[in-house]
Amino acid sequence: MIRGIGVDIVDLARFERQVLRTPGLVPRLFTPAERELPLHSLAARFAAKEALIKALGDSAGATWQEMEVVADEHGNPGFRLSGGVAEVLRARKISTVHLTMTHDAGVACAFVVAEGDS
Repeated sequence: MIRGIGVDIVDLARFERQVLRTPGLVPRLFTPAERELPLHSLAARFAAKEALIKALGDSAGATWQEMEVVADEHGNPGFRLSGGVAEVLRARKISTVHLTMTHDAGVACAFVVAEGDS
């Protein structure tokens, strides 16, 4: 059963301006492993985290560091969730979170489906 869906899109040029204007933004939004990635990948990960928050319905209990975007052995994106975000998923009976991301033509986009048992 689908418990929530979320989508977010990020303008890459605007994201880059924000990162350059606010140096503390990257450490606040991304885990140490994510920070090593190029800017377009960070923008897609930001979109993924925003899409997850939308799929959950709100950001209560969620912090940026508890939502890490990782790749599986095939390179497919997913989340490593911990802390308050993991608790929110349990409380809302969400057992699986599906993620897809893309970046092209100056934008990054992410789509999330939160799924759980009935």
